[in-house]
Amino acid sequence: MDQDTRDRIIAAPESLLEDVDVMNALIAANERAMGSNIVDLRGIAMERLAQRLDRLEDTHRTVIAAAYENLAGTNQVHRAILQLLDPLTFEDFLKTLNSDVAPTLRVDCVRLVLESVQGEQDVALRKLGDVLFVAPTGFVGEYISGGKNVPLRPVVLRQVQPTSDVVYGDKAGWIRSEALMKLDFGKGRLPGMLCLGAEDPHQFKSTHGTDLLGFFGGVFERTMRRWLS
Repeated sequence: MDQDTRDRIIAAPESLLEDVDVMNALIAANERAMGSNIVDLRGIAMERLAQRLDRLEDTHRTVIAAAYENLAGTNQVHRAILQLLDPLTFEDFLKTLNSDVAPTLRVDCVRLVLESVQGEQDVALRKLGDVLFVAPTGFVGEYISGGKNVPLRPVVLRQVQPTSDVVYGDKAGWIRSEALMKLDFGKGRLPGMLCLGAEDPHQFKSTHGTDLLGFFGGVFERTMRRWLS
């Protein structure tokens, strides 16, 4: 080793200790110098500790990313709820769903399904816009369950079903995943459903959490009760 390099190392030895690549090279050289018939237990322990540290750092980054994502989702839902409270008429309320709420929640389509005894013959409801879909009684439960005899969950996340065409109409061709919120409008009233459709087939998956959407659906449900009364 030339004298200049040696003097620099002696003057600042911590620079070597902080350089991971240099330390790995020195450890590898030390193992080669010991020969193949000697096992360096301390070196093995240090290697395992380094691997554990790498895993801990990866976990830490994952937790931080999840926390930021959850915070962003919470802010989105809060903004959407405030937008629901702004309209002064039911017609404006329905328009807000597609014009303001959909972009805020980053979805491509919003549909409000209301069951009616007259079904699609209820002309008065059909005039309120494309965001509203009027369905016959029993449609909500059948759609959410997919025709299966299973308990209905308040929020269902899934890829679209073949029967989705009837809900999304002309947008059905490019809606690939959906979030469904079952709505209870109170005693004596037929149920409803809020559908959030997304072009991304992975935006809504059954493995995702539903707490925020459950809260949003609860607020939407109570807001609708006021309009219906």
